[in-house]
Amino acid sequence: MQNYQDSVDSEKKDTCRFRVCGIVQGVGFRPFVHRLARTHGATGWVLNDSEGVLLELQASSQTINNIIDELISQPPPLARITDIYKVELEKPAPYYSGFDIRKSNNLSNMDTIVPPDSNVCKDCLREMNDPSNHRYRYAFINCTNCGPRYSIICGMPYDRAQTTMQSFIMCPQCNKEYHDIEDRRYHAQPNACPVCGPQLQLTDKDGVSISANDIIRFTIDRLKEGAIVAIKSLGGFHLVVDASNVEAVRELRRRKRRDAKPFAVMVADSESAARWAVVTPDDISLLESGPRPIVLLRKRSQTLPEVVAPKNPNLGVMLPSTPVQHMLLADPELPVVIMTSGNISGQPIVIDNNDAIEQLGKIADYFVLNNRDIRTRVDDSVVRVIKRKNTPDAQISFLRRSRGYAPYPVHLPYSVGNVVAFGAELKTTISIGKGKQVFISQHIGDLKNDTTFKSHLDCIKHLQGLLAIEKADILACDLHPAFRSTRSALENAEIRVIQVQHHHAHMAACMAENGLSGKTIGVIFDGTGYGSDGTIWGGEFLFGDFESVERVAHLRPMLLPGGDKAVKEPIRIAISLLVETYGENDESYITLPAILDLSENRREVFTRMVARKINTTMTTSMGRLFDGVSALIGICSEIEYEAQAAIEMEALLKKDFHMVEPFTYIIDEIHNGDISVDYRPLVKELVQSILVNNINQEDLSRRFHSTIVHIIATVCSLLSERYGTDQIVLSGGVFCNEFLLVNTLDELESRGFKPYCHKLVPGNDGCISLGQVVVAANGMNI
Repeated sequence: MQNYQDSVDSEKKDTCRFRVCGIVQGVGFRPFVHRLARTHGATGWVLNDSEGVLLELQASSQTINNIIDELISQPPPLARITDIYKVELEKPAPYYSGFDIRKSNNLSNMDTIVPPDSNVCKDCLREMNDPSNHRYRYAFINCTNCGPRYSIICGMPYDRAQTTMQSFIMCPQCNKEYHDIEDRRYHAQPNACPVCGPQLQLTDKDGVSISANDIIRFTIDRLKEGAIVAIKSLGGFHLVVDASNVEAVRELRRRKRRDAKPFAVMVADSESAARWAVVTPDDISLLESGPRPIVLLRKRSQTLPEVVAPKNPNLGVMLPSTPVQHMLLADPELPVVIMTSGNISGQPIVIDNNDAIEQLGKIADYFVLNNRDIRTRVDDSVVRVIKRKNTPDAQISFLRRSRGYAPYPVHLPYSVGNVVAFGAELKTTISIGKGKQVFISQHIGDLKNDTTFKSHLDCIKHLQGLLAIEKADILACDLHPAFRSTRSALENAEIRVIQVQHHHAHMAACMAENGLSGKTIGVIFDGTGYGSDGTIWGGEFLFGDFESVERVAHLRPMLLPGGDKAVKEPIRIAISLLVETYGENDESYITLPAILDLSENRREVFTRMVARKINTTMTTSMGRLFDGVSALIGICSEIEYEAQAAIEMEALLKKDFHMVEPFTYIIDEIHNGDISVDYRPLVKELVQSILVNNINQEDLSRRFHSTIVHIIATVCSLLSERYGTDQIVLSGGVFCNEFLLVNTLDELESRGFKPYCHKLVPGNDGCISLGQVVVAANGMNI
C-alpha cells in the first residue's frame, strides 16, 4: 500500500484527494468517511466511481493524516481496503464549508470488488432480540455492516434494483433510514422490515402450507422431536437436525444416502463450541469472523454421538450467520444442530423453493422457505487453523472457499489482463483476471453433474458481468480432453484458449498467492491430473515458473485395476501394490486381514488384471498410494466420499504430529536424469509389520505418513542441489492432510529451504482456476 503521507504538507492547511480501492462500495464506506471527517473537523467530499471511492479532504495536514490512519486501521466492518493513495488535483481546490457525499460518478466500467455475504452484526442482533423494536425477531434484519451481498447481487453497480430485493418496495420508515446519512441503514440495499420485506413460510414435506404463530418456535419444537427440517439460508438450503439425537441423525444419513461422510454442526457461540470441541483463540477468531465458515476442530471425546462424524477426530463447527440461525440456536434445549448442505448426494445445493420441495421432499419433514430469491448459490466455506512448532502465528488453511470469501480476489504485483479460467472437473471454481487482481468464484463442485455444469457456465457469465468484462482476452482451461470445463472453453472459437497442465496450475496458484516469482520446485500431490504425456499424474515434483515447468521427479507408476472403479474400491489398489511388489505368483501376503476379507474370486481377478495389464489405468498418483495403503492396513477398502481412505488413515493419528522412522524406499534415476520414487520396499516392510510384527494400525499410519514427509525432503534436497534453488511450493489435495502439511513444512525449513503452502485458496482443485489465470497470462506476456 502506497505511503499516502509522503506528499502531505504538515505545516499548513491543505486539500488532498485520495483514491481508495477494495471492498468499499455497498458496505457503508461513504457515510463512514462522512462521519469521520465531521468528527475531525475536516471538510470536502466523497463519492463512488468505477474504481472504488474517491475522497477529498480539506484540513490541516495532521488532521488529514489522522483521518486516513483511522480509515485504514478501523474501516467499516465489511470494508476491505486493498490500496489507498494520493491523487493529484487537476486544479486548485475551492474552499469547502462542509463535507458532502456526492453523487456517484462514471459507473459504466466498474473496477470495484463485489462484497461477499456476511454474518448478522451485533447491532442488528440487539434489535432483533429487543421486543420494543419494530424488527423484533425479524428473519431478514440487516444493515450496511452485515447481511446478504454476493448471493443476492444480480448486477453492478450495487443498488437495490440490481439485487433480488428489487421487488420489495421499502415502507416509509425503511425509506427514511435508507436516505438518512446518520443512520446505520443509509444506502443499505437489502434494507427491510416486517412491514415491507421478505417473509418466512412454513410447509410440510409436500409443500403444503402450515399455519404457525411463530415459525421459529415451531421449527425448534419439531427439531427437538427428531424431525429433519430444510431451511433456506443465505446461499442455499440447509438440512437441519438435532445433533444430539442419534436416531434423527441416522435417519438423515439414511434419507440422504450419506453413510459415512462427517456432518458439520452449528452452535450458538464460541463458548458452546468449546463444549463439543477443543477450541483455541485462533479458532475462536475464525468462528466469530464475518464469513462464519465451518472450522475443523478437534472433537472432545464422548460429547456427541459418533454417528455425527464417524471415524474422524475432527468436528466441523460453525456459528450462526443468519437471523433465523441465531434464533434457532438461542434455545438452550437445542444447543447443537447438524447444518448440512440441502442437496441430493452428488447434486449442487438447492436454492429455489420449488426445487427444494421437489428434490428434498423425500429427505425433509418440514420446510422453512422465504420469498427472497437467491441469485448465486454459495456453499459454506470450510477452513482449519494450521499451527506449527516453530512458527508463532497460526495460519488459515482452506478446504473450501465459498460463502463469506467469494468472490474476493487474490492481488498480484503484475497485470494479468482479462483472463477467464474454467477450472478443473472436481471441486471446481472459476477465476477471472482483471488488471492486477484475480477474482475467484465460490465452490461450484463436480462438473460431471448436469446441474452443476449449468451453474458453472452461469457463474462465468455472471462474474464477467459483475466485473464489466464484455469479452475475455484469453480463456484458460485444463489439458484433460474429457473435462467438461475443457470442452466448454474450446468451444469458444472466437477467443484464444490456453490449456494449462493440471499440476502446473497447482504450482502456479501457490506461487501467485505467496507473491513468488522465478524458478521454483513444486511438490504437487493429488488424486488425478492429466499429464502432458497423456497419462494420469498425481505424485509430481516440478521445476520451473509461471511460463513453463519440467517434470523432474515422480512416484513410480502403479496400475489401477478397473480404472475409476479403483478410486471407489481402494482394495483394488492394494492388490495392485502387492502384485507390483511380489509378482503374480508370490502370495506370501495372502494372510493379510485385508486380503482375507476379499473373496478369492475377486482377488484372483484383480491380480490377473494387474499382472497382465487388462483394463487398467497407469498413474503416479500419491492420492492413490494413500488409498492403497489405507486398504492394506485394513482401514478402508471401499469409499463413499472423496479422500475417505486417506482421511480415516490420518484420523488414527489423533492430531498427534510426532514423526517416526520411515519405511524403506528407493530413489531411482531414470531416463534424462528424471527421478522415480520406488514404493515397493515400503509395501514389503508394511506387509511384514502386519504379518510378522503385528504392528497396530495407528503406528503403521504414522510410519507411512512419516515416510512421505521423508521422501519429499529427500527428493527436494536432490533437486535443490541440481537446480540451485531453495524455493519450494506445496499444493494438491493430498496436502489437505494436516500431519503431512505441517511436518513437510517443518522438515523442509529444518533443511534450510523456503517452503510455501496455500493460505488464500484451497490446496485442492479449488485453486486450479487461479493457477490457470497466471500461467495463461504469463504465456501471453500480458
